[in-house]
Amino acid sequence: MLTILKVIEPKQSWRKRMKAIVYQKYGPPEVLLLKEVERPSPKDDEVLIKVYATTVTAGDWKTRKADSFALRFLFGLIRPKKNILGFEFAGEIESVGEDVKLFKKGDQIFGLSIVGGAYAEYMCLPEEGVMALKPSNLTFDESAAGTSGAVAALQGLRLGNIKSGQKILIYGASGSLGTFAIQIAKSIGAEVTGVCSTTNLELVKSLGANSVIDYTKEDFSKNGETYDIIFDTVGKSSYSQSKGSLKERGVYVSSWPTGPLLLQVLWTARLGSKKAKIMTENPSLKSLMFIKGLIEAGKLNAVIDKRYPLEQMVEAHRYVETGHKKGNVVITVDHNSEV
Repeated sequence: MLTILKVIEPKQSWRKRMKAIVYQKYGPPEVLLLKEVERPSPKDDEVLIKVYATTVTAGDWKTRKADSFALRFLFGLIRPKKNILGFEFAGEIESVGEDVKLFKKGDQIFGLSIVGGAYAEYMCLPEEGVMALKPSNLTFDESAAGTSGAVAALQGLRLGNIKSGQKILIYGASGSLGTFAIQIAKSIGAEVTGVCSTTNLELVKSLGANSVIDYTKEDFSKNGETYDIIFDTVGKSSYSQSKGSLKERGVYVSSWPTGPLLLQVLWTARLGSKKAKIMTENPSLKSLMFIKGLIEAGKLNAVIDKRYPLEQMVEAHRYVETGHKKGNVVITVDHNSEV
């Protein structure tokens, strides 16, 4: 059954108000509420973006839940510092501050917001943020889905020092990072093995993986194959488990930091030829432009699993939190619907 979010704010002038998904406390998906809030105004160096699409990522639900000290240290110990989530977006420039030179009203853009804010009809960002004109061959939905996951996948592969001709194993190959990592690695000329569940084998093959391992039937660390890079995009493996499957001078990269892995990163940085590394997302405009180039060249496509309207954000978070999404889950923003 779909959950329709309830309005708890009185309706006011559309010129000054907007729809947004707001959360005032950490917890389950139900803490996300549809409200009417004040529409932001751009500062002199900012642009006002009319959001048409955003996404729900693992980062979104983990931030919403904040069930670790590390997350609360970053986003607020007792309650969220920022009340509107949403890190990926695609939309149109509604207005610009008087000092803005890079964009103009009407520009169609896509990008990332490191402070969130995309779960709303409008958001403001500095003009020199991680955003660019959207790829001409993608819709707003596809553009929103092709930002954070693609940039993070690129950073993870570069952390492993990816080169043409290398053998690379991608664990979690059917998720957002995984689907992008396969395509990026192939575009560089690597030989890719994807690890996923039985239901996603064909999807991973269709993205260009040279071979696929069904983790429900086979343990990659016990098949005798070795790789230059093992990229765990979902935190389901470990360096200790994977070390034997790395070639000499091979690199294990994980997007999920843990205490034991941090110690292994420090240890392997000093000793041995095999290295363990933790991917820390540091999105840049340069990386986004690289991704845009691959998209426009037809070498990178966003896999969209499901689409939800903004009003069904609770359902979208429930689904993504199961850990079974394929690629990306997109949220569409209808500016004509009433709160």
